[in-house]
Amino acid sequence: MSTTAATHSDPVPQRSAREVFTAISGLIVGMFVAVLSGTVVSTSLPVIVADLGGTQSQYTWVITASLLATAVSTPVWGKLADLLDRKILVQLSLILFTVGTVTAGFSVDMNMLIAVRVVQGIGVGGLMSLVMVAVALLISPRERGKYMGVVGGVMAFATIGGPLLGGVITDTWGWRANFFIGVPFAVLALILLQLTLHLPKPQKAKVSIDYLGIVLLAVGVSTLLIWVSMGGSQFAWDSATSWILASIAGVFLVAFIAVEFVVKEPIVPMSLFRNRTFTLSVIASIAIGVSMFATSVFLAQYFQLARGATPTESGLMTIPMIVGQMGASIIIGQLVSRFGKWKGWMLTGSALTLLGVTLMSTLRYDTPFALVATYMFVLGAGLGMVMQNLTLIVQNDTPPQQLGAASSNVNFFRTIAGTIGVTIMGALLASRVGVYIADGLAGFTPAAPDEVDALQGLASGDVPKVGELPDSIRVIVESAYGHGIADAFMIAIPLAVVGVIAIAFIRNKPLSTKTSAELLREQAEESTIEVAEAEVGASMAVTGGIRVVSDAGGDGARTH
Repeated sequence: MSTTAATHSDPVPQRSAREVFTAISGLIVGMFVAVLSGTVVSTSLPVIVADLGGTQSQYTWVITASLLATAVSTPVWGKLADLLDRKILVQLSLILFTVGTVTAGFSVDMNMLIAVRVVQGIGVGGLMSLVMVAVALLISPRERGKYMGVVGGVMAFATIGGPLLGGVITDTWGWRANFFIGVPFAVLALILLQLTLHLPKPQKAKVSIDYLGIVLLAVGVSTLLIWVSMGGSQFAWDSATSWILASIAGVFLVAFIAVEFVVKEPIVPMSLFRNRTFTLSVIASIAIGVSMFATSVFLAQYFQLARGATPTESGLMTIPMIVGQMGASIIIGQLVSRFGKWKGWMLTGSALTLLGVTLMSTLRYDTPFALVATYMFVLGAGLGMVMQNLTLIVQNDTPPQQLGAASSNVNFFRTIAGTIGVTIMGALLASRVGVYIADGLAGFTPAAPDEVDALQGLASGDVPKVGELPDSIRVIVESAYGHGIADAFMIAIPLAVVGVIAIAFIRNKPLSTKTSAELLREQAEESTIEVAEAEVGASMAVTGGIRVVSDAGGDGARTH
């Protein structure tokens, strides 16, 4: 019998609060720069698209391409975290993100910008999933709430505060500078991670990667997004192109699900769906994803295209959203850790999210800003209460061996839902804006050359520069975008209802006081004991039940 079996697993050293905070600081900086990369650009997107000669469809795809890459890569990164060195994976994803971000700053046309946003999204997918895994390995679920609250607050600040920073940068140095602002943070994160982050290595003796699943998932989801985003504009829904794309997406996704049932290490373990907490959390994440991404994408358009704000003013107008989401995330995280109660807060948050998206669907170009600020605060507070706690309760009710897969798949479904939701909402927005502008211009006769030029620009389908339009046409365009964006938010309402129901049925399991790393170590020790007992049993069977014991008073051993 081996006497060293218990040492085969990596030891999990006890960390002081200071050591934990130091390690988490590096992860938080990485998360901050990942989220900031997308949101800092959102305010300047109208300027970027207009400068590069893009259309409303390309406007949406700048967002969608990054979200799609994030969504597809998130479960892959999560599964790799269960198999490979997590620290190296975090650093690799951060490097990929940085390369994509810097390259995006040198874009010469919309196609190049969309392509490099894919690289950027792959890096973000790694950071979004791996940071949560690392936090779970370092901190117990009971204590994790306050740390997840900080992470959620940082994400909220980057998600909603990014547009403000992006507006100032665009007005001061131009839109290209937005892509370079995160590089110093990325370098700082790499240094902190190298010096401070120490994670136990996975116990897999042999690594098996589901390459077929990765390909099937990527093709299936990408085709689905192309079909959803271009249907009704680039081709008719009942056209041959539409049927071909829908069929390809369906075949590849069904094949992906089938493969996941039989491969040794699936990207999305189907066994996870037998866990009610995981399944209901995924459903709730879909509602949260649509609301969260829609807010970050369409608020900038609302303030600039419906209210005539500059990028800087647009960013300042989102401060109520920052206060609501960041404040709720941090405060509720602290309360969850202190009292160990999470369900009441999540139910309240989901209800506030439903109320927030409903209020946002009533926006118009002339809605008093005090009301708009109230709507944003309510929605932000709801998202802050729910978003990070969904990951927390899944990690609390999942075997530690599947920690990476479970955590990343909650983020995967949230991101893919947000991507599809934003794509559909963008398509609806473009359609409704066209209808409202046409209605507003019915019977309008241009009386000046600038009005003729403005009408020609609107007819091209490009995103307009509202500040340069004649007053007679500008009010029509602002009204059209205000009403169109409100119509887009109506899509999020039924999903938010489903989110409330899903959270209501999640099992109210108490939060564990042990970290995932400690649980893994205990399981390894239990496995060692079981092996030892089995070896003793086998030895006794061979010797006919004669047991050898040590003589406490002598140097040798004698047989009884």
